[in-house]
Amino acid sequence: MSKPVIGFVGMTHLGLNSCIAAAEKGFELIGFDPSAQLISEINSGHFPVSEPQLVELAQKNKSHLSFTSDINELKKCDVVYVAPDVSTNDQGESDLTTITALLDLALEATRFECVIVVLSQVPPGFTRGKLKAGRSLYYQVETLIFGQAIHRALHPERYIIGCENPEVPIPLAFAQFLEAHDCPILPMRFESAELAKISINMCLVASVSTANTLAELCEKIGADWSEIVPALKLDRRIGQFSYLSPGLGISGGNLERDLATVCHFGQKNGTDIGVVRAWIKNSEYRKEWPFKIIKEKLLTVSKSPVIAILGLAYKEDTHSIKNSPAIALIKKLQECNIRVFDPLVSNSVVNHPNCYGASSAMDACQDADAVAIMTPWKEFSALRSNDIVEMLRGKLIIDPYGVLEMNKIDDLNVEYVTLGK
Repeated sequence: MSKPVIGFVGMTHLGLNSCIAAAEKGFELIGFDPSAQLISEINSGHFPVSEPQLVELAQKNKSHLSFTSDINELKKCDVVYVAPDVSTNDQGESDLTTITALLDLALEATRFECVIVVLSQVPPGFTRGKLKAGRSLYYQVETLIFGQAIHRALHPERYIIGCENPEVPIPLAFAQFLEAHDCPILPMRFESAELAKISINMCLVASVSTANTLAELCEKIGADWSEIVPALKLDRRIGQFSYLSPGLGISGGNLERDLATVCHFGQKNGTDIGVVRAWIKNSEYRKEWPFKIIKEKLLTVSKSPVIAILGLAYKEDTHSIKNSPAIALIKKLQECNIRVFDPLVSNSVVNHPNCYGASSAMDACQDADAVAIMTPWKEFSALRSNDIVEMLRGKLIIDPYGVLEMNKIDDLNVEYVTLGK
């Protein structure tokens, strides 16, 4: 039996990474986007996003991977995923304009027997509202993570599939593609699948909020959160893969979107959302952590210090600055002189009157009164603590994620601050 031809519509982060990862499984892939300019850039090797393995796998699978802005190419497909990124506003509300337009386009352009799958995250009720008589429409929960998108697409933990009727077998072409990934397949009604994605993120938010709350307490009473985590992971009710690393609130956009969605549906249907509002409040509180440290230890003695900010992306291995803790911190330091460096994100994204775009991490630290390592890039963990201290004019290192080696810092004449200790 020949393999089905798979198409992806929308060549932003979700669609592009999913498309290239699917090609690695040996299927013929067609990546479509209505923007001829975007497709031209992709075909020239200039991708709009950055992810580990993205460029390498695109080159490796180019014989059965094509990108086009010609809508007629979708007629070759047996399965088409509609997968544009769904943007959110400052309140975490989704803009469904693009996904709606591209879904309508896919339904019109494909063969009648082609299976259409909504991969973008949408609120409960969206997919059922798009059903067309006689067409096979499904929803699939995406679980890509910025910085790990290709790996997650190649090695899914499970596939959650939203169906009009979960008792009806999944069409052969769609099933063949899913089964190639060798993971459990969980069919369920549309609304359950759409809410499953939100449910997963709610559990993550609960873990993050718990870790942040107790890590802060550790800082005040002399405990060490990193010593407590192994005990929690050995508890079967919590588990070894639990998300227990403290952080600077919720960033990136997706988790905020799910919190906003639950609040919207809870208000609409009269269900209790008090705990969700508490998580949102906790996230806002945690984002203040680095500024509180700088205010307490530096701004009280110097009105216009020089501060090095290492990292602008909201997390490592991504270009995204959506709700970035670094950007939020910089906005609060308007009276200071800022020296910034990020391996991937240009300093042009920074809106600050006194910002110097450094050429390296060490260049940023030159004569600074303090350094804040705001993104845990791997290259920052390779920095030698004594080299940083020698470059600094002041002696304050703010390292929320514990990027630097503690045992090497203890011997230096420097004040080192990290989360949970």
